[in-house]
Amino acid sequence: MLSIRTITRYASRAISRLPSPSICRPLSTIRQPSILQSSWNAASRPTLTAAFSSSRIQQEKEGEVDDELVAKFESELQMEKEMRDTEEAPVSVKDFLENSQFELQDTPGQEEVLLTRQFGDESIRITFTIADLEPLDSESDRTLDDQALRDEDVGDIPEEGQSGGANTKGSVNQGRTKGGNIKVAPEDSIAPADRPEFETDESLAEDGEQESSFPARLNVTVHKAGQGALQIEAVAQDGLIVIDNVYYFPDPELADAKSAEKDWQKRGMYTGPPFGNLDEDLQVLLEKYLDERGVNTALALFVPDYIDFKEQREYLRWLSNVKSFVEA
Repeated sequence: MLSIRTITRYASRAISRLPSPSICRPLSTIRQPSILQSSWNAASRPTLTAAFSSSRIQQEKEGEVDDELVAKFESELQMEKEMRDTEEAPVSVKDFLENSQFELQDTPGQEEVLLTRQFGDESIRITFTIADLEPLDSESDRTLDDQALRDEDVGDIPEEGQSGGANTKGSVNQGRTKGGNIKVAPEDSIAPADRPEFETDESLAEDGEQESSFPARLNVTVHKAGQGALQIEAVAQDGLIVIDNVYYFPDPELADAKSAEKDWQKRGMYTGPPFGNLDEDLQVLLEKYLDERGVNTALALFVPDYIDFKEQREYLRWLSNVKSFVEA
């Protein structure tokens, strides 16, 4: 038999091996932190932030040439305003608008200009654009090309077959005879600089001759209720209206196609022959047809003048908008 001491020893060891109440506590009894306490601990926990400087971002935003560019735009604006009054329309433009039956529709910022009027039961629309204003580079290039051609004509002197007669008094290189001598023409006594073919633009201006205006395209559309539309493509230049094409559309919406579907239908239609292929009498009558509806010399003089006037205003608006954008 086991002694009382032995029983007591085994009992104490067994009790000591039992898990403690704190370790065996049920999960449901473990204290969970509240939502408010978690938020508070997160807010109170120190956070590491990177160094930030607003002045550095401001310096990177400003370019090195911004101020200089803004000053140049301002100088250009002042110079253009001093050169001409962009708010005051030219006298020719005012006279046409006051005495014409057409109403002008000009939207700032848009290239296209619209003229409308009624003629009996017809509605007439005329559109033109400032995009037709000839760039200065093209005009100067053409002037240089013309001058180069003149220089080539003067300096192009053939050398073959020249005889001693070419060195006689009063002979110039105008043309050769069969014998090889230079033919003397009456105009040879006139210095080349004084000849009409070598007149410069400045000399023409001094003589009071006006320079040729640039060609401005016109799109004239005549609508008749229930009868379709007639569309005429023409060019206005130097007070003349020159017709290029005459189209007829049974559906008036095709004349001013604004959707891809209408434009596709328009491309597949036979709208008429080239104007130059028509009988001359028919061409003359179509020109008179337009003249009666106000597409005449007055309009041909007005359109280039208004294109120049509007382009100047749009240029100043562009300068102002870009300047404001750069300095913002």
